Amino acid sequence: MKKISFLVIVFLLLITSKIFAQCDIKNKLLADGTIVYYFDPAVFYTTQSKSLKINIVTDKEHYFIALQPTPFPPKKEGKKINDDLIVHLGDQKSYKLSHYDTQYMRNDSIMQVLYLMDDKDVEAFSKFEAVVAQINMKGTEFIRDYNFKLHKDAIKEQLNCFLKKEE
Repeated sequence: MKKISFLVIVFLLLITSKIFAQCDIKNKLLADGTIVYYFDPAVFYTTQSKSLKINIVTDKEHYFIALQPTPFPPKKEGKKINDDLIVHLGDQKSYKLSHYDTQYMRNDSIMQVLYLMDDKDVEAFSKFEAVVAQINMKGTEFIRDYNFKLHKDAIKEQLNCFLKKEE
């Protein structure tokens, strides 16, 4: 009986730690004094030739979807990426996110494109998983469609972590 009780307690501790680990919010102080909060990017799509990582970034006022596509164009071409992002969610609707910024980080080894989530769409993104993203990758090809295979609910889970923290 003691062994069963012990196993139940260990099992509950493992589940609880996994639930809390999902809300591992990080923060960074920007040069202008703004603090941004973010998660480590989750892999949404990967093949031998291309991949896409996504995470939510917020300044506590606005929510952004940050994309890290691979391969990405050289800096000169990448800075031309300024089209909106179209995301299709599990509710079978498409949502347009406005291009906010294109950044090259870590000595230009990572490209990140930020898209601003419209306040009216936050609820939908917090309820439905992402299915497809359409990105115009100027300099490498025309529009890339990423049909999400991995971590489809990462945007939803990350956004819900931020929304719970605000309550």
